[in-house]
Amino acid sequence: MATAAAPPNASTRPAATGGAYYRTNATHPSGTSSSRPQITTDDYEPWYTQPSPSNRMLLSLKSEIPKEVEWALDRLCRLSRNEQFFVRAIPGLIDALCQWPEWYVNERAQGRKLDSIVFCSSPEDVQLRRHALESLFVLRNASFNDANAVELATHRRTQNLLGRALTFLDDQSDIDAEFLVNCIELLHSCAPTLVLPPASASPTRPIHLARLENLTLHSTNRSLIIPSLLTLTLLLHNPKNAGHFSATSPALTAGLRYLPLFVDTPLTTACLEFLYAHLSNSSMCQAFLLHPELRNTVRLLLTLIISEQAVEETSVEISATVDIESVPSVEQKNYELVGEELDTIVAMPEPERSLKWLKTIFATHPTGELTQVEFWNLYKDTFTKYAADHPMLAAADVIKNVTVVFPHAQAMVIQGPPQKFVIRGIDRRKVATSEERFKCLWDRSSCSAAPLSTARELWSHLTDHLALSTSEACLWGQCPYTNSATAELTRHLMTHIAPTTQPPKYPGQPEIPTPSTGAVSDTAPTTRVPPPPPNPSIKYITPTADAPNRTLIALLIIRILFRASFASVDAAPRADGDHFGFPGVLEEMEEEQQDMSTDVQSMEGELCGRRVFVSVRDLLNSVKLRDASLMNWINEMADVGLQHPTEMEDDED
Repeated sequence: MATAAAPPNASTRPAATGGAYYRTNATHPSGTSSSRPQITTDDYEPWYTQPSPSNRMLLSLKSEIPKEVEWALDRLCRLSRNEQFFVRAIPGLIDALCQWPEWYVNERAQGRKLDSIVFCSSPEDVQLRRHALESLFVLRNASFNDANAVELATHRRTQNLLGRALTFLDDQSDIDAEFLVNCIELLHSCAPTLVLPPASASPTRPIHLARLENLTLHSTNRSLIIPSLLTLTLLLHNPKNAGHFSATSPALTAGLRYLPLFVDTPLTTACLEFLYAHLSNSSMCQAFLLHPELRNTVRLLLTLIISEQAVEETSVEISATVDIESVPSVEQKNYELVGEELDTIVAMPEPERSLKWLKTIFATHPTGELTQVEFWNLYKDTFTKYAADHPMLAAADVIKNVTVVFPHAQAMVIQGPPQKFVIRGIDRRKVATSEERFKCLWDRSSCSAAPLSTARELWSHLTDHLALSTSEACLWGQCPYTNSATAELTRHLMTHIAPTTQPPKYPGQPEIPTPSTGAVSDTAPTTRVPPPPPNPSIKYITPTADAPNRTLIALLIIRILFRASFASVDAAPRADGDHFGFPGVLEEMEEEQQDMSTDVQSMEGELCGRRVFVSVRDLLNSVKLRDASLMNWINEMADVGLQHPTEMEDDED
């Protein structure tokens, strides 16, 4: 905070007071003077905040010396914002601060125009008006502290000042509007403990209520409307002021008028809080059910809730799991030298034999690799038994021939434990084993016939076995089937023959394709690409954040109106032509006759409320709240028309 100028008589202040705070040339323990003057803080020194009637600021206010008053008000404007500032600690401070605001109100009550444009105000009036605004500003800031608010609410001069200010100041005047705003905000701080005179004591409404209600309805100054609504809310929240509720209050009309201004959060919040305080009174709530703006108000509150809800669209797939039939994988195995091919290669001399063997056993593979040891071991295992006819090559020569046969293969060393010498770009030649499906396993898998190429050839081969067999048992592999009838055994043998593999059909493809209207006929329908499977999903709205403040207040107001509309639904039946009454309840006929008119009016209001909640069911279904308890309220109100639809239709008729 910047250092303010010292008061005019600071030089006459005793040297002992304030101690080191006011020493301009402090002395170090060594005896040398400091080259840098000490910075003097302001506003919080004990000299200014001394809790006594001789407080420096209080005396400056009472001196009426302009410079002294300006100095004191300047510091009080800053001190009053501190939570440690208490007006009770300085006796007489409230009286001293009220003198200039009272002067201003008295001048305006006498008709003086202190804001004349034609004639300039005198310097004295300008200075006194400034003192009045600053004094009221200090009282307003201090009232934000609860202890100060209680002190100001019970002080006689404060209440008198507020009452006269609300009576005589003109809200259409710019110079009075600032003064009125501070007065209303001061009254707002004092409102929780302020008890108004009983309604029966005077035929007219208290000036606090009457002027505040008038400001909310007729003022065009937003800075006056908002604090007026908030102050009325606190005044009517006090149970001792409940007698001042009015079903035709101008503030209620103003609150309903400004409620559609959703973009103005402070104003709509003030309107919602006043509506909540007004409708919390049971008699006011029953009267509001007959208000012509009831339907529009409920729809507007629901629209506000919907506009503030944070939601996102969630999609859930509900399609069944599609099991796609995979294409049978073709098993592969390493190519081996057997039969005549092996005899041919073995009879060749080296190095032609190793070159031919490498071309036959191995093939180029981009990512394949084999160790040099694997090459040598495979060569050694194949030709060791034939070493007597043709001598074998050394290991180095075999590895060298690999690069001759496969020039793109690269010999490299892979570091690591253990170190490996590999040749990359080559792998064992693979052969498919699909022909094994048609290999004959007759005579307990001891048939020496070579694998056949088709299922028809295998069946012809099996019928030859069956014609020569005298056994009643199936001799295929380990099959335990036995049947003396040759025809049955023949049909059984067909189960051992693998079917010819067909391309798998997509499970989602229908058996009979049905083209859409206007579709061009496909010349080859059996070879077309199958359509994609159906992908049904459910999309719904889910809330993502908690309800904001305005939404909660609006929901409470709707809840109050809903409970009032259905107050008699769960009530105990009274004795009439169709009921014997509730057991144990003694009813007085005289009381019933006295309350008959009231009951008729209440029932009419309830019927109006029920019709409204049935008509806004579509909006209720659009509300999505994250809190489960609040959402249960919405669901309860949305389901009201589904419980007794016939009764609701009769009510509307």
